[in-house]
Amino acid sequence: MDAKQIMQIFEDTAYVRMGGSEAELKCANYLVGKCAEMGLAATIESFPVQMATLHDAQLICDGISIPCKGYLNAGSAEIEAPFYYLTNTDPYSLSLCRGKIVMIDGYLGYWIYQDLLENGAVGFITYDGNANYTDEDIDQRELRAMVHKGTKIPGVNINAKSAIRLIENETANAKIVLNQDEYEGESRNVILDLPGEIPETIVFTAHYDSTSLSQGAYDNMSGSIGLLAFAEYFSTHPHRYGLRFIWCGSEERGLLGAKAWVRDYPELAEKCVLNVNLDMIGSIMGKFHACVTGEEKLVSYIEYFAAEQGFGIGVKQGVYSSDSSPMADAGIPAVSFARLAANNTGTIHNRYDTLKLMKAEHMVKDIAFIQSFTERMANAVQIPVKREIPDNMKERLDEYLGRKRPKEA
Repeated sequence: MDAKQIMQIFEDTAYVRMGGSEAELKCANYLVGKCAEMGLAATIESFPVQMATLHDAQLICDGISIPCKGYLNAGSAEIEAPFYYLTNTDPYSLSLCRGKIVMIDGYLGYWIYQDLLENGAVGFITYDGNANYTDEDIDQRELRAMVHKGTKIPGVNINAKSAIRLIENETANAKIVLNQDEYEGESRNVILDLPGEIPETIVFTAHYDSTSLSQGAYDNMSGSIGLLAFAEYFSTHPHRYGLRFIWCGSEERGLLGAKAWVRDYPELAEKCVLNVNLDMIGSIMGKFHACVTGEEKLVSYIEYFAAEQGFGIGVKQGVYSSDSSPMADAGIPAVSFARLAANNTGTIHNRYDTLKLMKAEHMVKDIAFIQSFTERMANAVQIPVKREIPDNMKERLDEYLGRKRPKEA
């Protein structure tokens, strides 16, 4: 796949593709079509996801209406309570949440939500965007099932500029109104299999969905293009191991596509000996990284291989926030490749993640390196990576997937 073909795919998919939406289905069909152009038969596999149609979302603070977006799947409610800005998560600060609508810094993760519930908060406010940007965009967020686990309080998301004004104005009272219909919808994985000489497989993953404000060129049509390039190459080149390609849906909603696949196909996951995950490659700026959720020896192997290839890379053992994590959680050693740019040159999850962040030559270079690594693995007499997840990585997965509170939280 050459630079011109790569840039054409970016242009063809320059639209928002939220998980479970018609636009996500449009892109899934597009990926199937690109495989068909190569003579390859990919399929779309649907899986259930929670959806919501939001009819009304209001945030009123001291009688002033604040632009907001309601959290999807956070129920319908109308509550009014004292406003409280939670600046720290020490026991005393958390104790002041009781009976209040609480604004938090950062993302509404599992543990902060549990802290809000435990300490009696009746609603929540989050914010995103950047106080230094000219826009006042607001991301559409949802209260994920793995976060609320059946206990919901209403919440809204606002822009960072609005959040600052609430504190500057010493806001005392807040009111949240949410009205929405919640239902079960569908998201989709796109699957392609290239059988090998033996039953064991290498599974490639990359998500193709985006967030509500983003065209998702960098995060992560770039990785999805990488998988298309690998499929094209290996369809005409030998590979001892079978190769399975999964373009994952609804990654941005909690890695739902990868979780659905390992849940629905445990017998296939058992035959997977390595996961190669692509999430954000080919950007104009940024350093190339590999994150290994597997034995430490694979870190050294990739470092040596990159040196042999003359390819600059930083490699570490850890858990990457992507589709590789459910794969590793299912016992499949995983490595995620990414070219990570600083926020001021490669920001994501907003209107600025477009084709303008991408460089075709970097895409070609990144794809070529990962493809060379994978070709070594795919044609090995025996893949040298142990099919087991070390205890330190199991602990990190427990923390990342919300089963164990991180020590620093």
